[in-house]
Amino acid sequence: MSRKDKVLILHGWGGSDAPHWQAELAAAIAKEYGTVSFPLLDNCHFPSKNRWVKQLKEILEDFKPDTIVCHSLANTLWFWLCQEQDFMQKIPEIKRLFMVSPPSLGTEIDTIKTFFPCKMPENLYAKEIQMIVSDNDPYIQVEEAKSMAQQYDIPVTVIQDAGHINADSGYGEWALIEKLVLDRS
Repeated sequence: MSRKDKVLILHGWGGSDAPHWQAELAAAIAKEYGTVSFPLLDNCHFPSKNRWVKQLKEILEDFKPDTIVCHSLANTLWFWLCQEQDFMQKIPEIKRLFMVSPPSLGTEIDTIKTFFPCKMPENLYAKEIQMIVSDNDPYIQVEEAKSMAQQYDIPVTVIQDAGHINADSGYGEWALIEKLVLDRS
């Protein structure tokens, strides 16, 4: 990652306050004098797809990130935005997209029901895409995650016993994501 690169970190349902790995990643990028945006999306505990899509559009237009790191519901948010081809063609293509713990596209949870069901967009509007999931994530089966990755011909890393890859499953500071995002060899 070049110091000129801008990294946008998008949280899922409920946010990703410290000690969540996304908060730790934001701090690690800042420590390297990188440019990072880690916004709190509107009403994160009771999110609305339409409000989050509108907010993300504004963020993309203002911040113009090179790299986007999505966790959980933020992946579904990205899918919804990518279905708006007219908007996506107006912004610069994202260099790198990291999709961590995407939920099932058929998730049935009342609080986040405006996001589902969600279809997979034709294009994810990123040059390089990586997906990271756990083999025991309560929100998606590995087979569905692999099917998503296969549709876009992207690599998927499956971590053993990592739950939803969040603070509750022990993912505060996370060396793998820091290495990937900061491009440390």
